[in-house]
Amino acid sequence: MTRWATHYSYPMRDYYGRTWCLGAWFLTIVMMIPGFLNLSSAMAETGGGNLKNQTSTVLRLSLDDALALFLRQNLDLLKTKYGIDAAKAQKITAGLFPNPELSINTLTAYTQDCNLSKCGGIMPVISQLFLVAGKRGFRIESAEFGTQSAEAAFEDTLRQLSFTVKDAYYRVQVGRRLLADDEQRSRRIQGAIEKLLGAPTTKQDSEDLIRLQIQAIETQGDIIRDIQQIDSDRSDLLLLLTLSPETELELTTELTFQPVAPDIAALKKGVEEARPDLRAKRLLLAKRRSESKLAIANQYPDVTVDLGYNVQGPQGPDNQQQWTINLGMPIPVFDRNQGGIKEAATNVHIAEADLRKTLNEVHHQINTVYRHLGQSRLLVETYRGVAFEATQALFDRVENDFHSGMTTILHLLDAFQTKINIDKAYINALYEYQRDILLLESAAGQPIS
Repeated sequence: MTRWATHYSYPMRDYYGRTWCLGAWFLTIVMMIPGFLNLSSAMAETGGGNLKNQTSTVLRLSLDDALALFLRQNLDLLKTKYGIDAAKAQKITAGLFPNPELSINTLTAYTQDCNLSKCGGIMPVISQLFLVAGKRGFRIESAEFGTQSAEAAFEDTLRQLSFTVKDAYYRVQVGRRLLADDEQRSRRIQGAIEKLLGAPTTKQDSEDLIRLQIQAIETQGDIIRDIQQIDSDRSDLLLLLTLSPETELELTTELTFQPVAPDIAALKKGVEEARPDLRAKRLLLAKRRSESKLAIANQYPDVTVDLGYNVQGPQGPDNQQQWTINLGMPIPVFDRNQGGIKEAATNVHIAEADLRKTLNEVHHQINTVYRHLGQSRLLVETYRGVAFEATQALFDRVENDFHSGMTTILHLLDAFQTKINIDKAYINALYEYQRDILLLESAAGQPIS
């Protein structure tokens, strides 16, 4: 690592070749640069591609503000919350009793001088179905587990989308920091180009000028790519917050380094209760078991009770004011629920296997992210402790040599480019470290202190 701070003796390239070749390269580069500069300024005027006639609103947000806005406005959360309401409606339906049925029977005779008014009868009958073997209770129990499972699924959606919001927030911050570095590099190169153009031209200065022009074009390309990436990440964040695309975001929470050392044993111990998706799968397993009990209970026939009262004419045909009570039930000659019982038992086995699979995946995820977090932290600490000092020392030394006339401006810009590259690598490493913290929190279902 210390080799970054070592003084290098930069060889000066001898100038050979034809003058017309050098001039052609110089003319080509000079003609290309205004196009890139005009493109960059045009994008700046339009806000990176926004239409001029669109009005923008500046919204100042910290990370906590973004999460609060996400909880209030995210449409995916709203849709998942409607799933809870649907499950509660199914629970209400499961607790209802079967409706009674009203039937009206009539009878009469038309012999021996009888007609409907003299010898007729009307018998209204009310029938009520009674569920036996606890069927209604099993349906209520299954619907209750379904409601709790929907609530746990809502919490799991909140867990996953919260990670996505935080990640999108920090990606926008990283993109803006990278853009600031590229703009700083561009200004440095443009200053060097103006300095060379204003000084008497030598052969070496002409060659350096061409190289600087090429670097200026590459830097403008990096700036354009940075703007495109920021626009994409900003769009993701606006979608999550359900904001209009014209909204300008001023993000106040910076990406900083905060060392953490989580206890992986404690995380694994509490993960089964902390992860809402595991809780949802356990509740789904309980629901499947209730459905299995219901399938077994369905083999017992339900009972129907009829109550009727017979109103007759003055001549019969039977005695006046007769009551009737009937009891009916299917005769279980054929077992018509064998397939239902087997299917319900199979669903229980599927839910058990799915729960074990998810639990195993969660433990592997925690282990993997925990190892990545340690490696990311080591990389960030390496940049902070060694790389920054080494690149800064290299740049200071080359800058002193440049002012002393011992090296060229191109070598100074090379050292500055090295410093910029280390800064960018540090920003990316810092983002990966923060992302690993967010991933570990999401995998464990609990905050990391």
